[in-house]
Amino acid sequence: MISKFFINHPTIAIVISILMVLVGTVAMVSLPISQYPEIVPPEILTLGIFPGADAKTVEQSVATPIESQMSGVDNMSYMYSTNANNGWSTLYTDFDVKTDPNIDQILTQLRVNQAAAQLPAEVTQQGVQVLKSLSTPLMVINLVSPQGTYDRDWQDNYANINLKDELARVPGVGRVQVFGGDYAMRVWVQPDKLAKLAVTVPEIVQALQSQNTVNPSGQIGGDPVPKGQEFTYTVLSQGRLTSADEFGNIVIRANPDGSILHLKDVARIELGAQTYNIDAKYNGSPSGALAIYQLPGSNAVQAAAGVHAKLDQLAKRFPKDLQYHVTLDTTEAVTSSMHEIVLTLFESLALVIIVVYIFLQGWRPALIPLAAVPVSLIGTFIVFPMLGFSINTLSLFGLILAIGLVVDDAIVVVEAVERHIEEGLSPHDASVKAMEEVSGPVIAIALVLAAVFIPTAFIPGITGRLYQQFAVTIAVSVIFSSPARRTVLSPVSLTGSTRPLPMRKTAMSNTRR
Repeated sequence: MISKFFINHPTIAIVISILMVLVGTVAMVSLPISQYPEIVPPEILTLGIFPGADAKTVEQSVATPIESQMSGVDNMSYMYSTNANNGWSTLYTDFDVKTDPNIDQILTQLRVNQAAAQLPAEVTQQGVQVLKSLSTPLMVINLVSPQGTYDRDWQDNYANINLKDELARVPGVGRVQVFGGDYAMRVWVQPDKLAKLAVTVPEIVQALQSQNTVNPSGQIGGDPVPKGQEFTYTVLSQGRLTSADEFGNIVIRANPDGSILHLKDVARIELGAQTYNIDAKYNGSPSGALAIYQLPGSNAVQAAAGVHAKLDQLAKRFPKDLQYHVTLDTTEAVTSSMHEIVLTLFESLALVIIVVYIFLQGWRPALIPLAAVPVSLIGTFIVFPMLGFSINTLSLFGLILAIGLVVDDAIVVVEAVERHIEEGLSPHDASVKAMEEVSGPVIAIALVLAAVFIPTAFIPGITGRLYQQFAVTIAVSVIFSSPARRTVLSPVSLTGSTRPLPMRKTAMSNTRR
């Protein structure tokens, strides 16, 4: 009999219990923490930019070709797109809740590649991004200049250059969005002058593209060269234009009479923001804003903590009169709820010990469940990584309810052992006799409870995933409690001794006397 083996070898039982606690603790530390289980279907974001196009043009030339190719992708539930007048086309593709987001991203990228030949050249030059990210931000960060030294455009540009890439490398961060965008050279054309000089916008665009380029000019004195040539010189020519004056000198047209039409003659040129359709403020002051999106399946609390640590590190290099404020942190609710649930978990365990002490009338039988219950509860975390579970409100709530179910078996075994000791048996013989009597009922109770909760794991859809972790957590903890009783309770009750313990002053002993 297995229980008799562990009674005769208490060291092995203690080692197994310690091993279960250690493995469960390691698994618990590595598990993602969230408020609720992963019930949101994996969502892949496809972003295309058509500079200068309106929403209808973007829908017809960008969204429609991609959507036609995306239809029928494996395990797709639905998709929807948003097309804006700033030239942005955003397609959200949602997949079945049981799929792997990494595979979903690969399948989406393949379909986007198939649609690339149908997209305008301006869109392919910008690049179509396929991102694996949640649709709602994890955090929102605002950059502010309390004394007004820096305007919003400068703050957005600083965030793009110095913060965006650094924060994107934080573990658990899927993407970082700067709402304002980069600096851009704005060319404000004057329609009356264009009409008077018969200049069209495509002519201006062509002049910009042809004259604002990188021009490699080769080398002087490179091999093969005549004998005596000792040095090789790289020719440095003017590259891309960098100032408004340089852009203003772009030649649009050379007239037959020798006159030249420059860009500054028909347009106003200035350095401004890439887009003006988003305006961020912090307490009424202009502000640069960043949105942090979580990587699906990652630890939200750990990701937020990493972002805070990285911001503290980057803030040391901020110029004077520049500060950051975390205006939205969705993990605060998660941390608060987890704290309350963990507090409830310890309160429940304390109440169970008090109740056991009151009914068993002794600290020794009350301490035995205290030593055995954590083995079942912490050991439950061993199966969490294999089942894809996370530490969330429902799984911890299941552990709280499991305390009462787990401790019932402990009370049954302890009371059975104590009864045989009071009848005169030695602790060893009392343990063997008690386990012969209650092993079957304890195992039967565990199997019956498991049969009640395990079927919940097979409920399909979002409802099943919502209650799956709650039910399976209870079932696993109860199943672990059955062998835990035989590996922990009996050797602990023996305390390595085979001598009869002193008779307790109970009603039974008084009757015998």
